[in-house]
Amino acid sequence: MGAAAAPLPAAEGLAATRAETARLRATFPLVAAGVVASLANLLSTVLVARLLPAVAYGALAKLLGLFLVLSMPGSALMVGVVRRVAAWELAGRVAEVRGWVARVHAAGVGAVVVLALTMLASRGAIAHLLHLQGSSGIVEIVTAGGAWVLVSIDRGLLQARRAYQGLAVNLMVEGTVRTAGMIGLAVAGLGLEGAALGILGGEVAAACHARWRVHGLLGGGKVVPVATGGPGAVLAVGVDGAVGAGAELVTGHSGRDLVADVLTAVASLALLAVLQNADVIVLGVRAPGRAGAYAAISVPAKALVFWALVLANYLLPEATIRHHQGRHALAQLAHTLAVLAPPAAGLLGVAVVAPRWFLSLVFGSTYAAGAGAFWGLVLAMVCLCVTTVLTSYLLGVGWRWIVALLGAGGVGLAAGTVAARGQLVATARADLVVQAALAVVLAVAFGTVHRRSVRAGSRG
Repeated sequence: MGAAAAPLPAAEGLAATRAETARLRATFPLVAAGVVASLANLLSTVLVARLLPAVAYGALAKLLGLFLVLSMPGSALMVGVVRRVAAWELAGRVAEVRGWVARVHAAGVGAVVVLALTMLASRGAIAHLLHLQGSSGIVEIVTAGGAWVLVSIDRGLLQARRAYQGLAVNLMVEGTVRTAGMIGLAVAGLGLEGAALGILGGEVAAACHARWRVHGLLGGGKVVPVATGGPGAVLAVGVDGAVGAGAELVTGHSGRDLVADVLTAVASLALLAVLQNADVIVLGVRAPGRAGAYAAISVPAKALVFWALVLANYLLPEATIRHHQGRHALAQLAHTLAVLAPPAAGLLGVAVVAPRWFLSLVFGSTYAAGAGAFWGLVLAMVCLCVTTVLTSYLLGVGWRWIVALLGAGGVGLAAGTVAARGQLVATARADLVVQAALAVVLAVAFGTVHRRSVRAGSRG
């Protein structure tokens, strides 16, 4: 971390405070869109559960887990994009962003086409590997995972520009098209294939919208560094007009930095996907007859993690930009956890007080067999939400040891769920033990990283 900055004059400090408040208000649409998108995602999955046979719904749960795993490289690229663009724009290298983005996006489109053709040729083998009765939906789900890469590139640019309203609209586009497609095509009689097509449609629509918004953003805007007190200290004026006190101007973000960021994020987010979905996949393989009941408790519980990932769209760029400016984002971390807390507490209360009533009401009595495991799985996902939020922050500041901690958690979860032998309650309890332990360890690691950053700043 760079040299300590000279204090801002009172007027500049007030301007920085007002800019910070305005930026926080600008995230409200993102939070609202996240709520709507989460509810739409939950609604579509619940309604499809009523339209599909139990076996097909269990297969859909596996395909959704596959989609999340395949989407991790895209989400990782989003982390790399945010870190690179934030560094370049603080260094005044805005013109380089446009050319780089065009090259990356062209490569991404080509890769998605190749991926779709490859899956078309190998869908039978993948169905056998996942213990599915047929290959319905596999090509669509895998292609949707590839399309998510394109969405991630442009969402990373929106995040780096703190264009939270554009992000909010993009989430709404994705959620609306996905929900309408899944339900409409399932109702039309396409079953599992229709649900998968709905997911693919949502990702394609989101990719097109995000590309359009980014094209407008890259048409202008630049960073203007303004010298202030002490060597190396500047007052960084971002593309949104926000003022950052004591920002040390960075010189850039090399290709090696980008590779390291993306590889770290790929590993971290892939491990988060494992932590989120290993129990569903393992139980589906060991006890296919119970997969539908476990999927019913998984959908609302794991929707909390989706919500945490939505909020990471705010926390990641804030942590990244402030890190480049020699500051921390503890207030933004607190805001994120505060917004995450109410739905987590509400769902946990329902899971403890009236699990069978809730599952019967939402999914039908056929899927209420997992009521005894519901509270344990919800609490496990609450812990995973904490892990997800802290991981987003640590990826933003470039801490790479996060991979080792998440890897240890993934190994522990795999061992625990296998040992549960397909029993619903035992699987949920194993998940809870591992997720709680990992959240505690990660919180301790985060505190250590933050203290070291503070000490480094004071020495500078």
